[in-house]
Amino acid sequence: MNLNLTKSLGMLLLGIWLILTGVLTVLSVGNPIVHVLLALLAVAAGVFIVLGR
Repeated sequence: MNLNLTKSLGMLLLGIWLILTGVLTVLSVGNPIVHVLLALLAVAAGVFIVLGR
């Protein structure tokens, strides 16, 4: 069984960011550290998408 994950690192990070944001919103997690980590993940995803990786 071969899982076909995305070849773009930026899109993979974006997918992880979307999943984490959704889960943490549903669970009402309000820790400031979590928000900073999500923001850094979003910036990294954006940079990789813009660079085309």
